Amino acid sequence: MRTLAIGDIHGCSRALNALLELVQPQADDTIVTLGDYVDRGPDTLGVLDRLLALRKQCRLIALRGNHEQMMLDARAAGHPDRDWLESGGDATLRSYAILGDAGKLVDVPDIHWDFLERTPLYHEIETHFFVHASVFPEVPLDEQPDVMMLWEKFDDPAPHVSGKIMVCGHTPQKNGLPRVLDHAVCIDTWAHGKTGWLSCLDVANGRLWQANQKMEKRELWLSDL
Repeated sequence: MRTLAIGDIHGCSRALNALLELVQPQADDTIVTLGDYVDRGPDTLGVLDRLLALRKQCRLIALRGNHEQMMLDARAAGHPDRDWLESGGDATLRSYAILGDAGKLVDVPDIHWDFLERTPLYHEIETHFFVHASVFPEVPLDEQPDVMMLWEKFDDPAPHVSGKIMVCGHTPQKNGLPRVLDHAVCIDTWAHGKTGWLSCLDVANGRLWQANQKMEKRELWLSDL
């Protein structure tokens, strides 16, 4: 039984499929995806379909990222705003376009909206907690403001009062390698970038699997970084 964390996917379905082929999820595994499934990459539709299928293979905890929040806010407003579109929302809508047009919010199927609406902001186990962006170190997890968990950059945060190790995404590591501290690790390794990778971390032993949009794969260990 493994607890596996997957970093920001950003519409990169080819990288996600290659990564899952490498990891081979089992029924007793828990996979925690750290948010930002949508935007920037070319295939948000394919990513959400793959995550919905993954729920039938293992226990999936799909956290919310700031990009899911922007997409949900656009739906609540009844139209996509410029900030979301310029942050990659345009690519998301194109992935749903039926006739090769720019795509519309109404093209997104209800099952995808339901998936996005049910995303929690954090998850914790005995040794680690998982969040999209970051937390205030002195504030309990159930009292953290949404803006912190969704938007704060990973800037060498202090240890959390819980004593648990934080696993997060949100802040792209453009060298393709996680940023590792004794008490925190950021595994957003820029999946949508030209030289980026999508990462999956086994939090118990530090084993790291990576794949990219070219379907290339590699394995490393956090202890080697």
